[in-house]
Amino acid sequence: MEKKKVDVLEQMQNMTIDLNSKALLEKAEKDGVDTMYKRKLGYKVQCGFGLQGVCCRNCGMGPCRISPKTPRGLCGADEHTIVGRNFARMCAGGTAAHSDHARDITHTLGLTTPGGAYQVKEPEKLKEFAEFMGVDPEGKDIYELAHEVSHVCLMEFGKPHGVSKLLARAPKVRQDVWKEYGIEPRAIDREVATVMHSTHIGCCADIDALIHMAFRCSMADGWAGSMIGTMLSDILFGTPKPVHTEANLNVLDGNNVNIILHGHEPTLSEMIVLAAELPEMQELAKEVGADGITLSGVCCTGNELTMRHGIKIAGDFHQQELVLITGAVEAMIVDVQCIFPALAEVATHYHTKFITTSPKAKITGSTYMEFHEETALEDAKTIVREAILNFKNRDKSKVMVPELKSEAMVGYAEEAIVGQLNNVVNTQIDDMNTLKPLIDVLASGVIRGVVGVVGCNNARTPSNYNHLTIMKELIKNDYLVVTTGCGASAAAKNGLMLKENAPKYAGKGLATVCQLVDIPPVIHLGSCVDNSRILNICSLVANALDMDISDLPVAGCAPEWMSEKAVAIGTYVVGSGINTFLGVMPPVTGSSKAVEILCGSIEEKVGAKFHIRENDPVGLAHDIMDCIEAKRPHFEELYQEKVLNKRVAGELVSLY
Repeated sequence: MEKKKVDVLEQMQNMTIDLNSKALLEKAEKDGVDTMYKRKLGYKVQCGFGLQGVCCRNCGMGPCRISPKTPRGLCGADEHTIVGRNFARMCAGGTAAHSDHARDITHTLGLTTPGGAYQVKEPEKLKEFAEFMGVDPEGKDIYELAHEVSHVCLMEFGKPHGVSKLLARAPKVRQDVWKEYGIEPRAIDREVATVMHSTHIGCCADIDALIHMAFRCSMADGWAGSMIGTMLSDILFGTPKPVHTEANLNVLDGNNVNIILHGHEPTLSEMIVLAAELPEMQELAKEVGADGITLSGVCCTGNELTMRHGIKIAGDFHQQELVLITGAVEAMIVDVQCIFPALAEVATHYHTKFITTSPKAKITGSTYMEFHEETALEDAKTIVREAILNFKNRDKSKVMVPELKSEAMVGYAEEAIVGQLNNVVNTQIDDMNTLKPLIDVLASGVIRGVVGVVGCNNARTPSNYNHLTIMKELIKNDYLVVTTGCGASAAAKNGLMLKENAPKYAGKGLATVCQLVDIPPVIHLGSCVDNSRILNICSLVANALDMDISDLPVAGCAPEWMSEKAVAIGTYVVGSGINTFLGVMPPVTGSSKAVEILCGSIEEKVGAKFHIRENDPVGLAHDIMDCIEAKRPHFEELYQEKVLNKRVAGELVSLY
C-alpha cells in the first residue's frame, strides 16, 4: 500500500479503539468504500462559528455569524440570543424524536388484539399503569383496557390543559422544585411547538427565558415521552429480564442469512423477529442454500432486541457502515433515528439490500418497503423474504467477518434489579422485593455512588475510548455504573457486563456486591429512550428515603454524545436534580451567559448543573467522583436522620 494510503488508514484507525473496526477500515480502503472515518479526515478544521453556537440561519436575511467585528445579527440578536435559540432548538429536536417514538408505541398499543401481531405481554403492568394514569381497570377486558390507556397516553401529546401526569412518579419535593421554577411540562407537542415558535425571527431574545423553555421542553422528553415509550414497550413486548448475549461484528454467521436491524422503534424490529422465526422463512433460507437466519442489532434497536430476546449486538453508531463492509449482510433494515444516509452508497459495493421502512426516514438510494403497524406481520414477512432471496447474490470473495466478540448479561429493567437484590435479603428480618439492599450499600459507602454513563459515539473523540475509560475508572473506585444506548454497546463489546469480570475491573467493595447480588459492575438498562428507567430508579430510592433526587449520590455522564436527543436527555437529567458530566462541549461557548447558566446558576434552581471536560476522560471520571464524594456527607446525614433505626422497605409492589 502506498505511504499516503497507509497514513490515511492509520489516521482512520486511530479514531477507534475497537480492533474489529480497525480491521474493517483496512478492508474498506481496499474495497474503495468511503466511511465516516475517512469523511472526518476531510474536515481538517470544523466551523468555529458552529462549534460556538453563534451562527443563526433562522430567517432568510442571514446566515448571521457573531464575531468581534459583527457583534449582532441583522435583526440585532446578540451572541446570547443566538446561542440560546440554537440550544433550545436542539432540545426541541431531541424531545420530538424521542416523543414521536413514544407516540408510535402508543398508537401500536391501541392496535392490540387477542392472537394478533401485537398483544399485551404484561397485563398486570398494564393494569398498574392504567390506575396511575387515572383509568379504572376493574371489570374490563385486557384489550379494552389497553385501547383506553392508549387513548389517555395519546392525550399527553396534545392535551389542552394541565401538566404531564407522569411527573407524579417523582418525589413530591422534586415536583415542588419544578413547579417553583416553572418547568413542569405541559402537553409534549405544546412544549416542542413553543420552542420552535419562540425561536422564530422576531420572538424570544432573552437568554434566561430561552434556557428556561429548553428545560421545560426537555422535561417533556424524560418525564413524559420517553417514560411512556419505555412503559408501553414493556407492556407490549415484555419487561426485560437478565439474558446472555454476545456483541461486536463477529456475531454475524458465515453461512446464515444475516439480517441487521438498525434504528430505534421496536414496533418494526419485534415483527421482523417474529417473521424470521416462522417455519416458512426458515425453510426458504435453506432452499436458497443458507443454514438458517441470523438477526443482529445496531444502535438502540440492538439494545431493544438484546434485552428482550438475547439477540446479538453487531455494533454501535460508528460501526453501522462497517457492518455492511463485512460483505456478509443480506439486508440492513432500518426505521428511524441515527441512520447514516451513507449506508445507501456503502451497500452498492456489496450485495446488501439497504431497506428503509418509515416515511419519516426515507433515504435516497435505499430500497423503500413501507411498514404499517396495521399489517405488521405481513409487511415483516415481505421484508424478511426480500433479505433471504438476496443470499444467493453474496460474493464470498468480498466477505470478511472479524474475529473478536464479547459476552454480556443485559436486560436489567427496574423489576430485574430489585429481583437481583433479593439474593442478599435475610427473610427473617427483611422483606423481599425492596430497594433496601441497594440503599444499605450506598449509605454504608461500600458502593460510593451510582453513575449513568450513557449516550452516543462522537467523531470528535476516538470511538468508545471515553466510554470505556470512564466506566473502568468509576468501577475501579467502587462506583456502580448503569448504561444505555451506544454506551451500553461499548460496555458489552468489552466485557464490562460480565459478573465474572467484576474482580478484574471493580474495586473490592463493588466486586463483592457484584458477587453477592449476582450482577456485573456495569448494568445494561436498554436503549436511549430507557434513560427513563434511571429516573424511575432514582425516584424509587429517593421516595424510600423521603429525600429529593438531588440528595442521592448519583450522577449522569455522556462522554461521547452527538445527537439532539442527547442534549434533551442531559437537560432533563440536570432538571431532575442530577449533576451531568459531558466529554464533548455543546455549541454554547459563544455565549458567556449560556455557559454561566448551564454550568453554574441553574444549580440554584434545580439542584444540579452541567460539568464539562473535553479530551480527558480520566479527569472527567474524577470530576464525577469528586462531585459525588462532596455530596456523601449530606446524604449520610439525611440517612441517619430519616432512616436510622427505621425499616426502609421501598417496596416495588408497583412502580407508581
